[in-house]
Amino acid sequence: MLAEPVLLMGLIEACRATIAANSEHLCALDRAIGDGDHGTNMRRGCEAVSAENASVSSLPLPDALEKIGLTLVMSIGGAAGPLYGTLLMEMGRELRAAEEEKDFSSALKQAINAVARRGRSHPGDKTLLDVLYPVQDALAHRLPWTDIARHAERSAELTAAMRAMRGRASYLGDRSIGHVDPGASSCALLTTAICRYLEEYRPV
Repeated sequence: MLAEPVLLMGLIEACRATIAANSEHLCALDRAIGDGDHGTNMRRGCEAVSAENASVSSLPLPDALEKIGLTLVMSIGGAAGPLYGTLLMEMGRELRAAEEEKDFSSALKQAINAVARRGRSHPGDKTLLDVLYPVQDALAHRLPWTDIARHAERSAELTAAMRAMRGRASYLGDRSIGHVDPGASSCALLTTAICRYLEEYRPV
């Protein structure tokens, strides 16, 4: 299964640009319920992937996803690195293991489940899972890219009403209510950037 180099290069750049533009916003969200460095960490990770864009984009898609995931694990601090890294590495493994071309949404679901196991989290715990699962469901139902992006954005907003059950924010108890989860927000931003790029490159 080969990645389209131009498509993958564009997606990597779209993700880098959106995180760079929203880095301070993500830090502000994180200052309210965490360490305040989520935006900085995500920006560092995306820049590390971008630095390897040409070599990554020349790989078969499963290999490219695994390499991106490993780069994120090595470059993003805190919990986000292992979670985002697990997501992409597991997606790569799922796609490689398929005897024939596997439905991307099925591979994504298995990868999200791996993230849930890694973080010992569930939907409703106020994490990036609260965006990932709705996005996967929208993708499985073959919704248009714009609708998938709206699902991601709305799902991130809904985490404000949740009580954090994992990570540093969980120590705040009910005081975590009223704040959007930074990881959910970065996940929504990345999903929206990907969807907008795909809408132009490969309209549904």
